[in-house]
Amino acid sequence: MKFGKRLKHQTQQSLPEWRDKFLSYKDLKKLVKLISVSTADCAEAEKEFVYLLNGEIDKFNAFFMEQEEEFVIRHKELQQGIEMAMNKWRQNGCGFREEMVEIRKEIVNFHGEMVLLINYSNINYTGIAKILKKYDKRTGGFLRRPFIKNVLSQPFFTTDIISKLVKECETAMEMVFPPCAVEESLRFRRKTVGSDVLRDGVFRNTVAALLTMQEMRKGSSTYSDFSLPPLNLPDFDVIQSLQVSSPIQIP
Repeated sequence: MKFGKRLKHQTQQSLPEWRDKFLSYKDLKKLVKLISVSTADCAEAEKEFVYLLNGEIDKFNAFFMEQEEEFVIRHKELQQGIEMAMNKWRQNGCGFREEMVEIRKEIVNFHGEMVLLINYSNINYTGIAKILKKYDKRTGGFLRRPFIKNVLSQPFFTTDIISKLVKECETAMEMVFPPCAVEESLRFRRKTVGSDVLRDGVFRNTVAALLTMQEMRKGSSTYSDFSLPPLNLPDFDVIQSLQVSSPIQIP
């Protein structure tokens, strides 16, 4: 699948309020096609092209930082909720209670939204690298390398905080499923995954995001300085049961 179609598909799979925050890849691609190879035209075209790209990066940064700040706050609130739920669980034995089921749903949704944000970073970076490659090929220029060097220091590309929250969220998932509740948790998972959760909601979108990230980060013989590092997906039944299509490469 070509990147433009992949981006469109991923945008559709994202949360509705996020859909206008992705790279305007189609518009940038049209601009590249209109560029003449003459020196005078190239200089003016590059100025416009860089202006539009910088505008896209500003859009990514504003959205990413807003989401990141919100997730940090939600994480603190979720930790408090988990602590209260765990205290109730300890007082009432190891049987599943309604509070534990609800807190697990909240953790799964929160984890999913953070994965979607990491995927947002990944796919927009990939789009920038690809459109710059098209631009350099069209003009014979060397804009991609210095521009990408700047992108690597941008807030939207720096996912350390969100990645840390994802790991902590995964640890929290283990906490709310102690060993004596494993069988009940497995039954709950099979029941949930077997219903509407794969067809709708954050969970389905998270699965799509994880698969997209794996495709974009797969190593290959065409791996380059502009490629994202390989990604190892978590070993859980839903992801492993889905077939991954050909990876997106940035040669």
